[in-house]
Amino acid sequence: MPEPWWKAGPQDLHRLEDRISSLYVERCHIDRDDNAVVLVNKARTVRVPAAFLAVMLIGPGTRITHAAVALLADSGTAVCWVGEQGVRMYAAGLGPSRGSQLLLRQAWLVTRPRERLDVARRMYAMRFPDEDTSGLTMQQLRGREGARIRRLYTENSQRTGVPWKKRAYKPGDAFATGDDVNRLLSAAHSALYGICHAVITGLGASPALGFVHTGSAISFVLDIADLYKAQYSIPSAFDLAAKGLTSERDARIALRDAVVDGRLLPRIVSDIKALLAPNGEELIDRDIGALWDEELGTVEGGRNWDDTIFDETRYLSVVGPEPENGDQGERKTTP
Repeated sequence: MPEPWWKAGPQDLHRLEDRISSLYVERCHIDRDDNAVVLVNKARTVRVPAAFLAVMLIGPGTRITHAAVALLADSGTAVCWVGEQGVRMYAAGLGPSRGSQLLLRQAWLVTRPRERLDVARRMYAMRFPDEDTSGLTMQQLRGREGARIRRLYTENSQRTGVPWKKRAYKPGDAFATGDDVNRLLSAAHSALYGICHAVITGLGASPALGFVHTGSAISFVLDIADLYKAQYSIPSAFDLAAKGLTSERDARIALRDAVVDGRLLPRIVSDIKALLAPNGEELIDRDIGALWDEELGTVEGGRNWDDTIFDETRYLSVVGPEPENGDQGERKTTP
């Protein structure tokens, strides 16, 4: 009886020089061989050293073994279960070995009004590359963004010949209200949110700690997705409406193809790092096992820091095993 196709044969590990920011896998069996994840389908077998992966995006038709998940977790690699080509994120897992520096930086920035405003200005500067946003208030930034979005809708309507009145949608249900182009916009935006969510989670940042948006578990997802709507989801929705393709699946597949062609995933990674660490600071992405200190910042973990353990006001009790003859004897306490 022949071996099942999903069982990998022995091959040499392929060494990679640079860490891969993300790896998308669909219609494969994922297993482990030593320190490599093994991707197997009916056509071929590929081995990837786990330590070189920042995030693995697991698409439809894929199954993964417990051993592979354990290896990815030990390597600090995020695992995200997503739709086709990373569109939509259904679930995510992050191993304990990843560091918290990016998350701590994000939390530090978002809890300080001046620094939070600086990040928001950088976000708007990415959308207005020819304008100076450094001195604008949030109210002014919101006003400019509103005008830009209205202009984008009008330009895409004129470009495609699709009539446009206003944006209409029902949160949580992309196809509940509005005309065809509105429903396509809602579906395309939802898919874009999933892509951004997967990357944010994979980097170890928080989807909830937004700088422009707030009060939602995906506030930062909404922040990041807004950077790319003008280039991806808005023109895609109008193009589909012009062709009479009006299903949610049409919106999802069109956005998926645009994301692949435009290499959006690496761009999201670099943009997030530029927003949270604009001066190019190196944010360690591994678990350093440190302890917090209000003066030193961090100190070494895994050691006893009680330097007064033999102070005369404190005592160390040393208790031996119970005597075998039942005689409790005298327990000595040494200062």
